Amino acid sequence: MQFLKFMLATVFGIFLFCVLAVLFLVGVASVADSAADKGTTIEENSWLRLNLNVPIAEMGEENPFEELGLPIGEDQEKLGVTEILAALKAAKTDDQIKGLYINVAMPQTGAAVLYEIRNAIIDFKESKKPVYAYSEYYTEGAYFLASVADSIWVNPAGGIEFNGLSVEKTYLKTMFEKIGVQPEIFKVGDFKSAVEPFFRTDMSEEDRLQTATYLNSLYNLYLQEIATSRKIAVDSLRTYANKMLVQNVGDAVKYGLVSDTLYADQVHAAMRRVTNQTDKQKIKLTGIKNYLKSSLAQKQTKTKKDKIAVIVAEGNIVTGKGNDESIGSDKFAEEIRKARKDENIKAIVLRINSPGGSALASDVMWREVMLAKKEKPVIASMSNVAASGGYYMAMACDTIVAQPNTITGSIGVFGVLFNAQNLLNDKLGLTFDRVNTGDYAAIGMPTKAISDAERQVIQRGVEDIYKDFTSKAAQGRRMNVDSLRKVASGRVWTGADAQRIGLVDVLGGLDRAISIAAQSANLQEGEYSIKWLPRQKKFLDKLLETTQNDIRTTQLKAELGVLYPYYQLLKNVSSYEGVQARLPFELVIK
Repeated sequence: MQFLKFMLATVFGIFLFCVLAVLFLVGVASVADSAADKGTTIEENSWLRLNLNVPIAEMGEENPFEELGLPIGEDQEKLGVTEILAALKAAKTDDQIKGLYINVAMPQTGAAVLYEIRNAIIDFKESKKPVYAYSEYYTEGAYFLASVADSIWVNPAGGIEFNGLSVEKTYLKTMFEKIGVQPEIFKVGDFKSAVEPFFRTDMSEEDRLQTATYLNSLYNLYLQEIATSRKIAVDSLRTYANKMLVQNVGDAVKYGLVSDTLYADQVHAAMRRVTNQTDKQKIKLTGIKNYLKSSLAQKQTKTKKDKIAVIVAEGNIVTGKGNDESIGSDKFAEEIRKARKDENIKAIVLRINSPGGSALASDVMWREVMLAKKEKPVIASMSNVAASGGYYMAMACDTIVAQPNTITGSIGVFGVLFNAQNLLNDKLGLTFDRVNTGDYAAIGMPTKAISDAERQVIQRGVEDIYKDFTSKAAQGRRMNVDSLRKVASGRVWTGADAQRIGLVDVLGGLDRAISIAAQSANLQEGEYSIKWLPRQKKFLDKLLETTQNDIRTTQLKAELGVLYPYYQLLKNVSSYEGVQARLPFELVIK
């Protein structure tokens, strides 16, 4: 009895603590939200700090605890591309901002987003304000962005990576053989190589061709942009990389890739000279999120009655609602539908950053795009990747805008079944028996080998989906179906090549897509505001939704280290449901 009393008292104590903790967090978040609503005053002679050593998503995440100086949620904070572009645009004409300070070593985003941010910095430079870049180390992607700065400095003991680009792919065939699992592959298209890791140990000739083509296209743009910014010939840059001439920071200075080697205090001294400050005065740095709360930045985003909806779709495409890291067909179809029915929304921009996923889910969203474009302009803006299912979302739009280094195309489909009979029978000692009402009742069961008849049924279904995909793509692109299929077949293209073959209309970023949407809706600049969809959840809501899975993910990353991406790859494979319209690889460019 005494034990029961103690147990109940303990349970009640824990419950009371949880209630009080939640009330405390609600109160803190409310105060922080209130503080954020009042805006922030930017001091004179401030520098806008662009710290890109954090995850960069299409849309950022608010952290209301930042206002109170509490170290809560810092490890979850993300910068949004939309936030970066808005801050640079506002700072360009803000007299309180005297310059831009770029700190980037290992940007956590793709090539197209880096290019978009880079172009926004070039636009900022029209203000004649100084742009300085400093880092202890520059990866290839970091240097691509930093190279646009007026002065590029690197720590004397630091380094710079300048040796070309490489794509590495992981193959699972031998692993499956070892564990006794037999993948059954169904695909359409010689270039649809998403399934090659399941039955090969290396690249097919077709995959090697497409990979070399898009990788060299990316690299050529990379060199051309750096050559223009640093006033170095493209051939010279190519020689530096091919012969590994830049092996240390001294070499980087010698060949003109960086301006000089400096320590942080020396960089700060150079910044003080611009603002006529003494060594004892503190440099006034303001981050992107803090700056966007300033009065000028808020004034530039003032809401107007006429709006352009920008619907952000980022992640793998799945059926249902999805989550923060995926594109759920139900959720995004609903967002498109609401934007179509909203009379104040005069045009829609779909901002797509997706390697694809479920073919069925892609088609559900395609239908909503078709309905919306009958009532108002719908423009697609492709980010880092808009391939396969990501292209499916875009192909019905009135205009498709992509960066020259966007990865797109991959118009093809595949299906995978796994026969685990050997694993279950021989290795685990499990056997199975069944009773069927028909010859195909157990089709797709992983506990048995697939028959030739079943294989024909599934292959026919995959081919039907491919025909439907390519027919709709041809309709949207106003192309002959046969012509469309010549550039389809699962092949991946860069945005520049995609424009050349008719899969993309215009090269440019999100601002270009919004401008086209405004023109199509007969809206003049200054007459409309942007409505971002879907609405972002409040930080507190996300905090309260934190699950055991989030904790488990953190633990797995810590325990697996460099092996975590391979675990994630296998996890993604296990999530494949139905026929897939998916990019034929997990793209990692080094």
